[in-house]
Amino acid sequence: MNGSGRRTARSRVRSSSEADADFLRERRPTLNRRRDRSKYGSSIPLFNNANLKVVLGISFFAFFLILFLIHHLVNSVAEPHLPRAVTPFPAPKLMDLPQFQGQHKESLYWGTYRPHVYLGIRARTPQSLMAGLMWIGVKDGRYHMRHVCRHEDDLSTYGWIKHNGRDFGHQVLADHGMIMATEFLKSKEDGSGYGGDWAVRINVQIDKSKWNEEFGSGAQLFFYLADESGNALDVSRENLNTHEDSLLASGSRTDIGDWQLHLKSMDNLELHYSGFRTPHFHNLSDLVEENLTSQIRKHARLQLSDSSDDSPNVLVFQIIGGFPFTTDIVLVSGTDSESSRVEERISSLTGTSLSNQLKYKEQAFDQKFEKIFNLAGKVDSESISVGKAAVGNLIGGIGYFYGQSKIALNLREHVNYVSYWPAELYTAVPSRSFFPRGFLWDEGFHQLLIWRWDIHISLDIIGHWLDLLNVDGWIPREQILGAEALSRVPEEFVPQHPTNGNPPTLFLALSDIMNGLKNSEFTATDRNEISLFMERAFVRLEAWFQWFNTTQSGKQMSSYYWHGRDNRTVRELNPKTLTSGLDDYPRASHPSADERHLDLRCWMLLAAECMHSIEKLLDKETKPGKNYGSTAELLSDYELLNQMHFDDAYGAYFDFGNHTEKVQLKWKEMEAGQNYAARQLIRDVLERPVLRFVPHIGYVSLFPFMGRIIPSGSWILGKQLELISNHSLLWTDYGLRSLAKTSSLYMKRNTEHDPPYWRGPIWINMNYRILKALHHYSKENGPYQDRAKAIYEELRSNLIRNIVRNYQQTGFLWEQYDQGKHSMETISHTLSLLPDHLSSMSTTVAIPPKLGYGERLMRNAYALRIHRCVVLEVI
Repeated sequence: MNGSGRRTARSRVRSSSEADADFLRERRPTLNRRRDRSKYGSSIPLFNNANLKVVLGISFFAFFLILFLIHHLVNSVAEPHLPRAVTPFPAPKLMDLPQFQGQHKESLYWGTYRPHVYLGIRARTPQSLMAGLMWIGVKDGRYHMRHVCRHEDDLSTYGWIKHNGRDFGHQVLADHGMIMATEFLKSKEDGSGYGGDWAVRINVQIDKSKWNEEFGSGAQLFFYLADESGNALDVSRENLNTHEDSLLASGSRTDIGDWQLHLKSMDNLELHYSGFRTPHFHNLSDLVEENLTSQIRKHARLQLSDSSDDSPNVLVFQIIGGFPFTTDIVLVSGTDSESSRVEERISSLTGTSLSNQLKYKEQAFDQKFEKIFNLAGKVDSESISVGKAAVGNLIGGIGYFYGQSKIALNLREHVNYVSYWPAELYTAVPSRSFFPRGFLWDEGFHQLLIWRWDIHISLDIIGHWLDLLNVDGWIPREQILGAEALSRVPEEFVPQHPTNGNPPTLFLALSDIMNGLKNSEFTATDRNEISLFMERAFVRLEAWFQWFNTTQSGKQMSSYYWHGRDNRTVRELNPKTLTSGLDDYPRASHPSADERHLDLRCWMLLAAECMHSIEKLLDKETKPGKNYGSTAELLSDYELLNQMHFDDAYGAYFDFGNHTEKVQLKWKEMEAGQNYAARQLIRDVLERPVLRFVPHIGYVSLFPFMGRIIPSGSWILGKQLELISNHSLLWTDYGLRSLAKTSSLYMKRNTEHDPPYWRGPIWINMNYRILKALHHYSKENGPYQDRAKAIYEELRSNLIRNIVRNYQQTGFLWEQYDQGKHSMETISHTLSLLPDHLSSMSTTVAIPPKLGYGERLMRNAYALRIHRCVVLEVI
């Protein structure tokens, strides 16, 4: 049928062409070849002056038309039309707002913006002068180079225990008996260049009970500078001796002017160096290891070569010292200025002066922490220390990235990859070891804390994310920008798909900020800047909302479903929904357009309510088809919600879709090529699916409760409290499990290689949201107020105890925990500490050693989405 249709179309085209040709033949103006004889007997064409002018005019027009067409054709070949997926949204950028320029921009220029390394400093510019720290550690009786945060390094702990996000940070690292403290301080003095100066203090000690003395009585550190712009770095001299001269290196850049690097120490240190010329900066530790290996072979000594490539853009300084020792490293900028006062500035950033400034900054951090969260007398000192580490880890993990995302365009016969426009991103990260880059779904939770700590940093981060919006209103959910970020991701997981979304969690933070405005929590200046931000952000938020509202909508009005599920899989027990952030949480067994996903519907309600509140703040008129108040009213319609998602038999809210419970993974002999068969776990469907509710009680079931849609007097609210507190379903002594024990998929593997992820373990970000809802209902008059308060207090106590205990035992904060052993089950972090109401604290940490799930994640880290959140909720 299709073939004949195409033939018919072609025949119609031919007939039309022939008819046109006949028409042209019939209407073609004919040149009158009959010539009239003049009286002179000559033959003259009958063209008068008017006709001649017309012909010349037409010719002139045709000439320029041809030129235009040729020009257009050449340009279209030279400049191919950009696919919409990689076309920027046509609106002024948020980062061009005046509030993000001037002093604000300069104050954030330098920072610990390389979260993927144990200590990394750079500027917020695409091609920066970078600094970092490496050291030689000991594990299993062998030496290992430490540089990039890695689970395999098996550090007992590392992370910023205090960091203010601007000019101070204090980090502790414990590496098999060697304890290092790294402190960072920034200073802007008269005479300094753009962004000011910075100093790093490194203190090295040992825990004698854990240090193996066979590996010596000293440490070997490697501090480096690298210029991404390729500018040459100069070593001060061949024989480095800081007792004679503290200068290590110097150079010049257009952003900060001339600069110098100095090292000062009261201890007896041995220094060596090596210089490299390289365009690559993601593998600097390889260069150092190769140089050391060469020296060992040549001279049987573990030290750098004290030599350099021509015009090196990387300098590495080896610092050898006996335990314990302390060294101060200072970078001063603008040294070419007549009023640079270099010696004075170096003195103020080393020795006793530096000690005093670090002490002052630490006290200021403690005072700010107490002022914001008001915890003294409400929890014990151990819990407060964990809270500070949570803040420090999150703020200290903020990074700056620059590059182009790789976008997958699904064409009819193949997938084509195109590059997003070059973009910068200033963002917190979920995990410094596994995921040291921006994740859209995580960032909303991060900002629940960051806006309370520093509203200007928070708006800066949110603005960077919204500036990544494309013309369709889509934001790539994972930002893998630059060579350093790309080096941590397997190639097949780099491309982002413009049809796939991610929970719009930034609306969580924006809603909180809007509530802060209503509650007068900001100064007049801050309120004005927030209003200006919202004014410019509104058009982008509107496009983002509309992208969800159109591309993720379902068949029924006010229904939505996450696109991107695999409906052809034969290996997954239940096809994952990675776009939802909940990965393997049970959904309809057979993905289809008939699905209705409850969590996405609730996210859309949150977004609509936030848009409506911003609309009212800005006093904007409602646009046709964009009535956010009406959309919020529709999505919060309690009766409609119950019709679409509530199952009376269970007393629970569920997804809806094409589903059967009779699905299993079964070992089968499968052809593996070259007449070779292998046993594999294959999905086996025992029953035809039907459209129905998906009967799995868990986090998704509680989204209407989290969104506070259920009226405080409804019996359904009482039922939700029963589900939460039932030990046979969700309740544990360590937090609420993600999936009820009664679920057919409870703790079931999803594939041969994918253990359960959101099928039982306790996730802290969802516990936080449930805890916040419990707090809300405990304040609402109604028959369930007292019950909500009792559950709230017990759940809060369980979470605090579990989080603090595990932090003390492991040195880390975790995003999820085992449901039966009060132990952690995977990575990361968000600690929520609340003064008079709920807020969230996110922290960024690494994966602790020797974990069952940690080892599992090494295999599946990129197939499964990891996000974060540890909650310590305090009233």
